[in-house]
Amino acid sequence: MNIDSYRVPVKSNIKLKDYPTSEDKKKYNEDIKEKEIPALVSELKDLHLKLHAEEKKGILVVLQALDAAGKDEVISYIFSNLNAQGLKTTSFKKPSDEEAKHDYMWRLHDGLPARGEIGILNRSYYEEVIVTRVHDLLGEEQVPDDKKIEDIWDVRYRQINNYEEYLHENGFHVVKFFFHMSKDEQRERLLERMKNPQKNWEFSFNDVKEREHWDEYQATFEDMLNQTSTAHSPWYILPADDEWHARRLVSEVMIHVLKEIDPQFPEITGEDRKTLQAYIDKLEAEN
Repeated sequence: MNIDSYRVPVKSNIKLKDYPTSEDKKKYNEDIKEKEIPALVSELKDLHLKLHAEEKKGILVVLQALDAAGKDEVISYIFSNLNAQGLKTTSFKKPSDEEAKHDYMWRLHDGLPARGEIGILNRSYYEEVIVTRVHDLLGEEQVPDDKKIEDIWDVRYRQINNYEEYLHENGFHVVKFFFHMSKDEQRERLLERMKNPQKNWEFSFNDVKEREHWDEYQATFEDMLNQTSTAHSPWYILPADDEWHARRLVSEVMIHVLKEIDPQFPEITGEDRKTLQAYIDKLEAEN
């Protein structure tokens, strides 16, 4: 599959309306789930194990979307199959009082991966150029002294791009997935959560309230994607109405990123190999 067609070009001026929320793949859900996902997850698992063993590079994964678009399910059905010791998942919610006292990127740090890890951000620091913008939540204390409040978004885009470049230059690849979902599909998924007692726990009344700002969110997402998809930290737009197709795409992109890193199992050489052989001989002699 050509994953490049889902990647937002650098310095682009894309229109979200030009990206489909569905590629009519929902009818193939069972085939994708049963026949394609297992092999992709197996390959991803092997590459992740090498990344974890080598401990040279790390990957930061950003999952960004409106409610019910499929972020949690990608974590459950794809990433949860990986080695738990090399996986770190962080969910971003409304900033706590302590977090609000710091710069807006401060709360990111606990979610960053170590070398050998994949760190997943379920929502992320991008909330500070999405929700904060849609709901006009920016306080005066958050605006630099030499800037006007209307200029702050370009400032933050620059800061985010610079920080992601900093991570990349220090051995941490950043890959970002935007779950592009239609309003009709979200309606159906929210209704399912509301009507099914076993899924009520997934539903929040705020999910419906946020739908009132649908157009503002789409415009904000579009600006964010155009301003922050870079060569070192690209955005991928997923047709999220096709849930298993979207999960397949995430798997393929992650495999592509890991193959670029090309992690290898550490090789024992020199004196360590001699010591290893000595201990092998010792244990075998016990019989």
